[in-house]
Amino acid sequence: MREQPPYLRIADVLRQRIADGEWTPGDRLPSRAQLARECGVGDNVIRRAQELLISLGVLEGRAGSGTFVAAPRELLRMVRSQCREQRDRSPFHGDMSALGKRGTWESRTDAKVPAPAEIAARLGIAEGDLCVRTTYEFLADGKPAQTSTSWEPYEITAGTLVVLPEGGPHGGKGVVARMAEIGITVSHAVEQPEPGQADAEEATLLGIPRGALVTRIRRTYYSDESRPVETADIVVPAAICEIVYEIAVN
Repeated sequence: MREQPPYLRIADVLRQRIADGEWTPGDRLPSRAQLARECGVGDNVIRRAQELLISLGVLEGRAGSGTFVAAPRELLRMVRSQCREQRDRSPFHGDMSALGKRGTWESRTDAKVPAPAEIAARLGIAEGDLCVRTTYEFLADGKPAQTSTSWEPYEITAGTLVVLPEGGPHGGKGVVARMAEIGITVSHAVEQPEPGQADAEEATLLGIPRGALVTRIRRTYYSDESRPVETADIVVPAAICEIVYEIAVN
């Protein structure tokens, strides 16, 4: 069996010392040099272990002051289920309402953007076909909760009142409700989650360290004729949100 990398072992050691009460929320950890001597490893191993625990929300770094034990934070519960999709209501708004929080978002839409190869494959269109691209920053009580980049084939909504996801009389209602306005019934969505690390732009938008753990979700909505009508790349920070899938049983 492959040996565990040293920084992961040290991260487990530090986490256990916190669990045992040696350090409590708000306490400043010893210097990296001291921890390196205590653990018998190099400073770089301590640095990587601390960076991992910061990305998980166990520790927090303060510029010029050192590394501290973070106060426990309540994770936002993101429920992925069929019940999220309600007519005339954004799924994110519904998620936040269930938690007693105010769900808002900021967005930017660019019309007639040529589809990159991967997006075209997901939407069943040719590379370079025009799409409507919308980027979102979702907020829970004013604090960053997730980001998303959505793509819709331009030919589906061109010339209609729902061509702009966040504009017009049906703006902000979500994909299901908007498509219904032009006679398209969205029957299901397919989601593919995978772990990742935040890049520089994502870290800035989400208020997390670069390299922090995130869950990336590739979601595609399909009509009742099995045609893809929208696809999105959703980024959820692991230290802020937990993702739960609810599966209906007939």
